[in-house]
Amino acid sequence: MAKTTKRASSFRRLMIFAIIALISLAFGVRYLFHNSNATDLQKILQNLPKEISQSINSANNIQSSDSDLVQHFESLAQEIRHQQEVQAKQFDKQRKILEKKIQDLKQTPPEATLRERIAMTFPYDSHVKFPAFIWQTWSNDEGPERVQDIKGMWESKNPGFAHEVLNHDVINALVHHYFYSIPEILETYEALPSIILKIDFFKYLILLVHGGVYADIDTFPVQPIPNWIPEELSPSDIGLIVGVEEDAQRADWRTKYIRRLQFGTWIIQAKPGHPVLREIISRIIETTLQRKRDDQLNVNLRNDLNIMSWTGSGLWTDTIFTYFNDFMRSGVREKVTWKLFHNLNQPKLLSDVLVFPKFSFNCPNQIDNDDPHKKFYFITHLASQFWKNTPKVEQK
Repeated sequence: MAKTTKRASSFRRLMIFAIIALISLAFGVRYLFHNSNATDLQKILQNLPKEISQSINSANNIQSSDSDLVQHFESLAQEIRHQQEVQAKQFDKQRKILEKKIQDLKQTPPEATLRERIAMTFPYDSHVKFPAFIWQTWSNDEGPERVQDIKGMWESKNPGFAHEVLNHDVINALVHHYFYSIPEILETYEALPSIILKIDFFKYLILLVHGGVYADIDTFPVQPIPNWIPEELSPSDIGLIVGVEEDAQRADWRTKYIRRLQFGTWIIQAKPGHPVLREIISRIIETTLQRKRDDQLNVNLRNDLNIMSWTGSGLWTDTIFTYFNDFMRSGVREKVTWKLFHNLNQPKLLSDVLVFPKFSFNCPNQIDNDDPHKKFYFITHLASQFWKNTPKVEQK
């Protein structure tokens, strides 16, 4: 019994020592672990600014690299644009050379008549679209600000159209550029004794080559050009658009006009090479060169009738009626006279010529909403007749 009690007491002491040892070990481990975490945290905190700085530097390096890359691409794009511009200029130069070679190949036989040579050089295709060109001319008498205002009006009404306002020097250069292969045209242009006659001649010439719309500088658009052709008509059936200039109601009309009913020339729309253009050019050449041979170029150009009959609306009217009455050209079987267009109040298509009433290209400055002709009002015309202030003949 005493031995059993002694063993129990020894066991209790052993258990107590074991518990104390475990507790001590636990505190030691905790202490070591705690000190280790504190040290690591301290190291992390110490290194944090360095890591942040490295990250910022890395980001800056990446941004700098991106910026360099963007600049490289911009430089590359600029170089490509420059190369494209150079190529475009080279192509344009080659195109002009090719056009000249083609023009040279079109040389007509020496035995061909003037009309045949013009027709072969500038053929007519009625099925092409009306070219989107607007041609105007101006003299130094018109201030540049006024010209720019008029140009702006036309362009705002007709976006997408190529619009050229040409002075006398440019006109002269274009005539020599396009018609060097037909010397009679150049001789006629040089022989015409006044700027107004040259401008009249040029309007037919530029429409012969390029087509489009010719408009005197004292005209102002009311509606866009594409609105001119009525919806019920096909543009492929039309090659020339003109308007009535005068439909005389008085017996004394001969004091002011060549014909009782005349077609105007301040607005003309045409497809390139139209036969009426070829014919009026031929007539001006024949008249001018005959006057040159007869030494009769000096005429009073302050008289409207002299201009109308030489290069203007009188000759234009006669040429159009000749076309109508040439069945082989126009396909019109009945005889056509001025009476067919007398008191015209809506567009009339005859052959491939669309004729508008007098008010279409000379509409009122003020238009009422209930005006029955409103939809056919296209142009206002000042009819400034600036040739009234020109000398009788051009000083050479």
